[in-house]
Amino acid sequence: MSDASINILIGGEAGQGLVTIGQLMSKALVRTGYEIIVDQEYLSRVRGGHNWFAIRTGPEPVLSPVEAVDILVALDGTTIDVHKDKLTDRAIVLADAKLECKNLNSLSIPFEELTPKVMLHNTVALGVLGALVCVELDVLERLMADNFGKKGDEVVNENIEVLRKSYAWVGERDSRFECLAPPPEDMPERMMLNGNEAIALGALAAGCNFCSFYPMTPATTVPLTLINAGKALNFVGEQAEDEIAAVNMALGASYAGARALVATSGGGFALMEEGVSLAGITETPLVIVLAQRPGPATGLPTRTEQADLNLALYSGHGEFPRAVFAPGDLEECFYLTHRAFDMTEKYQTPVFVLTDKFLADSYRGVVPFNLDELPEVAAPILEPDDPAGYKRYAVTEDGVSPRVVPGFSEALVRVDSDEHTEEGFIAEDQETRIAQNEKRLRKGAGLLEETVPPELFGEDGADLLLLCWGSTLGPALEAMQRLNASGTDTSVLHFKQLWPLKDDQFVPFLEEAGRVVGIEGNATGQFARLLRQETGFHITDLVLRHDGFPFTPAYILECLEDIL
Repeated sequence: MSDASINILIGGEAGQGLVTIGQLMSKALVRTGYEIIVDQEYLSRVRGGHNWFAIRTGPEPVLSPVEAVDILVALDGTTIDVHKDKLTDRAIVLADAKLECKNLNSLSIPFEELTPKVMLHNTVALGVLGALVCVELDVLERLMADNFGKKGDEVVNENIEVLRKSYAWVGERDSRFECLAPPPEDMPERMMLNGNEAIALGALAAGCNFCSFYPMTPATTVPLTLINAGKALNFVGEQAEDEIAAVNMALGASYAGARALVATSGGGFALMEEGVSLAGITETPLVIVLAQRPGPATGLPTRTEQADLNLALYSGHGEFPRAVFAPGDLEECFYLTHRAFDMTEKYQTPVFVLTDKFLADSYRGVVPFNLDELPEVAAPILEPDDPAGYKRYAVTEDGVSPRVVPGFSEALVRVDSDEHTEEGFIAEDQETRIAQNEKRLRKGAGLLEETVPPELFGEDGADLLLLCWGSTLGPALEAMQRLNASGTDTSVLHFKQLWPLKDDQFVPFLEEAGRVVGIEGNATGQFARLLRQETGFHITDLVLRHDGFPFTPAYILECLEDIL
């Protein structure tokens, strides 16, 4: 299979500004019409260590990060030492003239000659990199103006001058690296977003107007994006003193009629679990964004994993229904978050959006979302027909009781964390307990009927079926493409909703496939176990990864060699 993409890796220490270079280069590529996918790796420190920002780009869709490096931008010597064995035959190293690039195809950049100011060395690197891949200079100049405009004309002009000088410097040399193939001429205008930003926009599109949070990587940019993008939408964001306060604050806001969201990672969510149970018994809508990273405890706080599925499935004491979504790309981040708000409002129960560090930080180009086609999100009642006779927990056939927002009518809206009567008074008798518990559980039938089915890529009944969920979608699809190109009949079944599971949506695919291999970013195959528990179908072959790094097609194919 031909591959017109290249992989650019910018490496250095925290504090050297490699993310600025990577983000500006990514924006330039998207604006030019190229496809991108970004993998950011960073350590849990403010300065030092070895971090990198990898951009895979090309004129055709790129679905996954890759290990091989075509352009290595080395801001320090460690970057060369760590990544030199990943360089392809066509690779080139861009490094400071002071660094040794022995036996490597390289361009030694005279940073201090191009600018005496260390703070502008990022601009030098951007200019050299842009020239090397043949991104037009005016695109880079406009980005400079956008990025530094708030700092004034002097700063903008100084950066543009250094950018031009660096760009011209490359033109005077034989770089021995071919430019990217031209992008498609009819490429529509796109935004550059990462997964967390797409989740935040999906929440805003659903009417989310409250978020309480305590900062925790990799979830923090969800509330930060909500706060920034929601300035014109009467959005309220509150940084609480801890995660316990955050989840209870969100429940209070939801009770008062807000559409509320909390975003956290595993350690923070562990503190929220009692609040999840509180949402279950009070039947208060709440969307929980759980951005996974490796545990136990602090584990690898800046790496990626898919090991918190069980945490989402079984969090909160007692029994009550829930839904768990797991987006695999930016479009799914947006639309599934929007759907999560509809489900939590309609069924008055917690709903999870399960993501991970890789997807949270991964920038991609995406066509603007079509807001006009979004379904209307369910809403509570402001004024009941009979305020005096209103029963917050009225027993109904479908388990959904009429939810009234207090303060808009004379209806008295009682909620209680103890078991309660239909009117909301504490009760301990068996009859009330059974009626209310069964009422709440009946909502699960409605959630089940509205389950989003998994998506099959390729032909039904293929010799090999790769089963994946969440962010493993892209690597699985590219592995499928390579396998099909080599003569192995392969398809992919991607789950974007993990609970509830409606077996008639997917069991026939599993039964008709020649062989099923599960792909998961954890050590125990949590989703494969869930499928066996719910359907009896046993997936014996698994490709698992739990070293903190995202899946790549090469990783999947190497593991499949041992399995097949």
